Amino acid sequence: MTDRASGAAVPRMGALRRTGWRTHGLLPAAGGALSVGAFAPFELCPLAPLSLAVLAWVLARAPNPRSGFFTGFAWGFGAFAAGVSWLYVALNRYGGMPMPLAGLAIALFCAYLALFPGIVGALFVRLRGGGAFARAGLFAGLWVGGEWLRGWLFTGFPWLAVGYSQTPPSPLAGWLPVIGVFGVGGLVAFLGALLAFTDWRMRRSAAATVGAAAAVAGAGVALGQVAWTAPAGAPLSVALVQTDIEQGLKWQPDRLVDWLQVNARLVHQNPAELVVLPETTLPLLADRLPEGYLELLAEPVREAGGNLVFGVFTRDADGAIYNAALSVGVSPSQTYAKQHLVPFGEYSPPLFGWFYRLVDIPMSDQTRGPRNPPPMALGDQRIAVNICYEDLFGQELLTRLPEATLMLNLSNLAWYGDSFAQPQHLQIARVRALETGRPMLRATNTGMTAVVAPDGSLSAVLPAFERGVLKAEVRGYTGLTPYARWGDRAALGLALLAVAAALRARRGAA
Repeated sequence: MTDRASGAAVPRMGALRRTGWRTHGLLPAAGGALSVGAFAPFELCPLAPLSLAVLAWVLARAPNPRSGFFTGFAWGFGAFAAGVSWLYVALNRYGGMPMPLAGLAIALFCAYLALFPGIVGALFVRLRGGGAFARAGLFAGLWVGGEWLRGWLFTGFPWLAVGYSQTPPSPLAGWLPVIGVFGVGGLVAFLGALLAFTDWRMRRSAAATVGAAAAVAGAGVALGQVAWTAPAGAPLSVALVQTDIEQGLKWQPDRLVDWLQVNARLVHQNPAELVVLPETTLPLLADRLPEGYLELLAEPVREAGGNLVFGVFTRDADGAIYNAALSVGVSPSQTYAKQHLVPFGEYSPPLFGWFYRLVDIPMSDQTRGPRNPPPMALGDQRIAVNICYEDLFGQELLTRLPEATLMLNLSNLAWYGDSFAQPQHLQIARVRALETGRPMLRATNTGMTAVVAPDGSLSAVLPAFERGVLKAEVRGYTGLTPYARWGDRAALGLALLAVAAALRARRGAA
């Protein structure tokens, strides 16, 4: 039996029932798990198109959209179960959720994330047709839409979006300043689908696929040589502090004095023009800090002619609590309050109050900060501050451009133990630097504290789970990359064109 639109062979229903779990379940799930090797800490970027080639190959043999959904769902569950299982550490070890419930919660979350590639699979099977290039374009366009939707719906969770796997030295990294992470994910999907759909026995077909892949990769290499932004101003000395405070001890009242002393000592020993302490580095509300403590922190930085930025919880006159970054020093004091809060960790979505009866997460009832705040004006620099996983949302960071000359992320990933979370988050920061053409500075509690150059390379990085200070000199950058001008509109527009072209080819082949 063949698919009338594409001519591809598909199994009969009896054969599908006998082999369905292996072909449409286990195989794509294994392919999804394979994709994790493309991300940090492994960074084997060719595994990303290979993983999607497995998915596309199975989808080409799916007899109906329902089977396509099951195939895409299996791929997604395999990818997310292997890639974000570190969330279990936060729920069980530090949140106190019993092991079976924590495992069930992670499984349900992975199942939710898997719905998006499942929808892509169902739509692809429903709309497929035409030749290899048309079907590859359809797959890529739908993939972009699915990943973008996952990054937006219910506040979004675009972690492990395929484009994040293509940091340097991937030849596709040069596309990131142009079409962003979702656009690069579409290119990966296109190449993977071409690999799956090409009839490699036909010389002309194989040559066309190899030529297309070489053109995409070659263009990426050429774009990587373009300096979209330029340095401006004098070099700035920075000291990025990694406090390495164990999450299980951080909120113990009898250790509070110890943690205040650790922060003060690291600042006093490492004055610079910009000193940064990580997210919520002071484990109490700012208005509860001991009298004179902020002046103690600020003194050595002021003497060096600089500013200190540190993470702490703040409270307004109405009692609302914010996850914030405050600055003190020679410039006027400024505050940034986190805008993109973490569901279930920093606020409770409607109807999920029961969740907090099962876990113990300090300061879990937070308020979103003001929208579109200006960058912090610290000396000659304009610094776009973002906290923890806010740097996962590239489109949102663009609101600080072109004014911002530097990007600064304050994080505390101690919640996730020694897991993939730290290197994966650093890889995300590398993509943000490429998209914006700005250095990304990272000050974290347990890792990975780093300076990321505008080309996505690591200028310097501290080992994880070690107390220390990363000292460096950085320069601010001005100008706009194409992605900074267009945002995700370019990737979404190209995805729509690819789907439209595929549908036209399908009608022509009918």
